[in-house]
Amino acid sequence: MRRMFDYKCPDGHRFEAFIDVDDKSLLPCKTCGKASQRILTYGGPVLDPISGDFPSATRRWTLNRHIKIKQERREAESHGPSHL
Repeated sequence: MRRMFDYKCPDGHRFEAFIDVDDKSLLPCKTCGKASQRILTYGGPVLDPISGDFPSATRRWTLNRHIKIKQERREAESHGPSHL
């Protein structure tokens, strides 16, 4: 199973990566290339699209998340299997 995780390098750069849940390897920072570790982040609020609360915000968040996931997949595929 793959999920989006947040990473931080020693220089403080933060980025997200779409990787396997069980993958604990260090990833290279997308800014400086240094080894970055997965960081614990707050999941944020969950908007319920079924209840009708904030339907436009929920659609916008979902669309932006799908775009980000596709971008991460393309970047991972272009770097080869060693960066997955």
